[in-house]
Amino acid sequence: MSSTLLEVTRAAHEEVERLERLVVKDLQTEPNSNKDRLVQSHRVRNMIDTITDTTERLIEIYADKDNARKDEIAALGGQTATGTNVFSSFYDRLKEIREYHRRHPSARVAVDASEDYENLLKEEPLVEFSGEEAYGRYLDLHELYNQYINSKFGKEIEYSAYLDVFSRPHEIPRKLKMTRQYREYIEKLLEYLIYFFQRTEPLQDLDRIFSKVVADFEEQWVTSTLQGWETEGQENGHVPAQHSELDLDYYSTVEELMEVGSERLKEELAAKGLKSGGTLQQRAERLFLTKHTPLDKLDKKHFAKGARGKEQNGVAPATQEVGNLKDIALMEAKMKKLCDLLSETIERTIQNVQKKQALTYEEMEAEREEQEETQVDTESDDEEQQIYNPLKLPMGWDGKPIPYWLYKLHGLGQVFSSLNCYNLLQDLGFLWINVFYEELCLHFKLN
Repeated sequence: MSSTLLEVTRAAHEEVERLERLVVKDLQTEPNSNKDRLVQSHRVRNMIDTITDTTERLIEIYADKDNARKDEIAALGGQTATGTNVFSSFYDRLKEIREYHRRHPSARVAVDASEDYENLLKEEPLVEFSGEEAYGRYLDLHELYNQYINSKFGKEIEYSAYLDVFSRPHEIPRKLKMTRQYREYIEKLLEYLIYFFQRTEPLQDLDRIFSKVVADFEEQWVTSTLQGWETEGQENGHVPAQHSELDLDYYSTVEELMEVGSERLKEELAAKGLKSGGTLQQRAERLFLTKHTPLDKLDKKHFAKGARGKEQNGVAPATQEVGNLKDIALMEAKMKKLCDLLSETIERTIQNVQKKQALTYEEMEAEREEQEETQVDTESDDEEQQIYNPLKLPMGWDGKPIPYWLYKLHGLGQVFSSLNCYNLLQDLGFLWINVFYEELCLHFKLN
């Protein structure tokens, strides 16, 4: 019964609506600390992911590629392979329901699922941070800093200075970026920033952010206006960032190819790793050979010194280099965007590092203990705010519900007061009533 597509569809819609209400309810609660904000954001993110998965499942059901939903709806109307028989369909479904509840007797009890969903608001997703990161307040770039100062493209600077310059890769000379060492460094740096951003800002759509970055990057790459990768001012020996390959299909003879010009032929030969010297005709003839002959089958005498070995290893010297440079430039663009989004965290990290440099070990330990005590006090305050009072008892002077027996005695005191029994009891010598009555008045202001 519960496995029917219509029941699954109904349950899925109900789940989505419940989770949506929980998300709104959770976001209406203002977190008290940075840790509470992170826990709340990750909790909401998990619920949003569940909503997304459930919605995708609903889309597949409504697509009905196997016509199962259509057949089930038809079966509800009594349509079978032999024709329409409403009564037969009704009793078959009744038999199915009885059989289902016979096998699952607990299903007869109406269970309120709202309590289970409310428990989601009490969950605390596990978010891992290093001690240096302090629950996402600071960055921990010590490993990347050590890699930076021990590389050819880096400088021997202090950690606080590195935090100020790591977000400006355009200041590094381009010739130093054409190494595997720099590529590995920028890959690790981007990977860490993405991981840190996902932990501290789980509600941000990083894919949408990066799609905008890629679109802007492609436009700037084509026009050679990307910061640090401009065409102007290139050093000798650098391959231009934007190289358009000459299409030899438009040229049927060497004479037509000569019309391109000597410099253009020289650039194209250098891009393919071929010798670029000689006269205009020699350059055109050498380049025209590549129209019908693959580079790996050309005689090695046509290649420049050292270029043949690279080509045999399956690496096109200029084309491969341009591709690598473009990948590095794109990673730099993404890294800069993340640094812009984490600018406050970076600045806070720099201030924290500079502050630690002026503290002794004892002072840093004292500050750490103070932060832990503050966190414990915050948690205790949160617990005090949630007072368990199911009987709706009056609150005492300490802000907590009074004992139940005292509440009952309070009712008795009110009876004595209404019947004017106080003076009578005092006259009879029950002086203890005086003390008791004064205690009641202190709590409930009966005077």
